[in-house]
Amino acid sequence: MSVLPQLLDDLTAEGDALDVLVAELDAEGWRADTPAPGWDIATTIGHLLWTDRISVVAATDEAAFQAEVAAQFTPELGADPIGALAVRTAELPPETLLAQWRAARAALVDALKAVPDGTKLPWFGPPMSAASMATARLMETWAHGQDVADALGVTRTPTARLRNICHLAVRTRGFAYAMHELEAPTSEVRVELIAPDGDSWAWGPQDAEQRVTGSALDFCLLAVQRVHREDTDLVATGADADGWLDVIQAFAGPPGAKRTPKHEAAS
Repeated sequence: MSVLPQLLDDLTAEGDALDVLVAELDAEGWRADTPAPGWDIATTIGHLLWTDRISVVAATDEAAFQAEVAAQFTPELGADPIGALAVRTAELPPETLLAQWRAARAALVDALKAVPDGTKLPWFGPPMSAASMATARLMETWAHGQDVADALGVTRTPTARLRNICHLAVRTRGFAYAMHELEAPTSEVRVELIAPDGDSWAWGPQDAEQRVTGSALDFCLLAVQRVHREDTDLVATGADADGWLDVIQAFAGPPGAKRTPKHEAAS
């Protein structure tokens, strides 16, 4: 049975949860700084809007996707075109930005529903299935939602949707090493995490010597680089498991700057 319908329900719910945080913000609130250097809340939503829009194009017309990327990624955007496009999109008035983001989220769900089984969609990294794209969009919406929550001083309640992000992080273990220009170990890793409801989620062979244990929330936060490893409850058993937690990332692209430990940030 296809997992896509549930993934799309989760993606919708994650977008709706972030929508609640920003819907009633005034102009000053939209310009509140997030922990991501140089990004305020408007820039964060602008980035999600731009990415959801280009995802719709990828899901509906491969040639148009390639043309759109070529047209938008121009030299004047500099070394960080994604960031530059986010800043540009965030210049929209807040009410327009919010309305367009809502429309793009809905359009993406509709577009992914219509993708034929077995189709691979173009992207900035390897082509992916509709289910993989839905998971990636959920991961990024949740990660940037954490930035917005931090900017507003809000503590979010973790949900079972985190399982999708955990699964993505486990599946992209080899990719994370490649992004750090390292050779991935061949050993298997057993991952055992405590879900938000107290249940247990697990991946990998039960008898694997390399193990990672802890809360699903901390595992996800680390995998999207919204927390320093020192500030998690994660425990690695074995050198390969330990090394993985130093490079783990569930997102495409370069690793980027990691968060500062809380004790250093407070000093």
